[in-house]
Amino acid sequence: MSDEVAHYWRHPGLPDVDLLRARFVTHRYARHAHEGYTIGLIEFGVEEFDVPGAALRAGAGAVVILNPEVVHTGQPGVPEGWAYRVTYPAVDVVAEIAAELGAPHGTPYFPARVLDDPDGARLLRTAHRAAERGDALAASSHLRAALAGLLRRHAAQPPPTEPGAAGRRAVAAARDILHDRLLDPPPLAELAAAVDSRPFALLRAFRTATGLPPHAYLNQVRVRRARVLLSEGLRPAEVAARVGFADQAHLTRHFKRVVGVPPGAYAMGVRKNVQDRPGPGSLASRSWVPRITCGRPSATASGSASP
Repeated sequence: MSDEVAHYWRHPGLPDVDLLRARFVTHRYARHAHEGYTIGLIEFGVEEFDVPGAALRAGAGAVVILNPEVVHTGQPGVPEGWAYRVTYPAVDVVAEIAAELGAPHGTPYFPARVLDDPDGARLLRTAHRAAERGDALAASSHLRAALAGLLRRHAAQPPPTEPGAAGRRAVAAARDILHDRLLDPPPLAELAAAVDSRPFALLRAFRTATGLPPHAYLNQVRVRRARVLLSEGLRPAEVAARVGFADQAHLTRHFKRVVGVPPGAYAMGVRKNVQDRPGPGSLASRSWVPRITCGRPSATASGSASP
């Protein structure tokens, strides 16, 4: 299992949930955030990741949960890297389950980022494997059970928001400008002047509010927009031009550092969830790893048992 392999696809029963299964050895995620939750199950090795104020490690069996819009990285924590399954549920999916459990209205919040929860890990793995088989009923049922258990055991009231942070209105206005001007973003000085601020003050406030400087935030917005266009069937080269990347290579470089797979593989995975199933012994065996392909991952034999 020396090769890096990754597969990204859409849940067969819950269209607002994306899925990733990957083994990384040298791959490093750039600082980025997701609009929804990130729920990872480490199956092998160790992943290291940075979040605001902390550098964390998660080993085999750990469940990692990141709340929406939390800026983070991801990199190998040991020479052999790590393998994991990741579920990306939209906020509405998790909030709906929380409401059914009687939680107060609002976005559910998980204070701990690395969990030792064998029951949660088991259900997440079962749900993920069912999604690989294309079993929409089993995959959605097990995932709802997994999320309900995580909410019961680990969710809490979110910390209070700091009132009246300096520059908050300037940051909101600057973000609006960047969203509107993906193709021709202004220089920092012009952006600051447009929101009645100074360059350094805006830069500092922007980092505080979003976890990213304006140029990195802009690239994240471009990648998010690219994901939408790719799922609609546009070709990567056209997508690159539409979201403001210089060319397809520029899109691919930023896209893979955020999503984990190239744009073409992402497009195939999210647009087609059904393909020929692997042989009857493939999914039962522990000696297979997913390759970047469309639909569900194919089974590939390995010389040693995978986690």
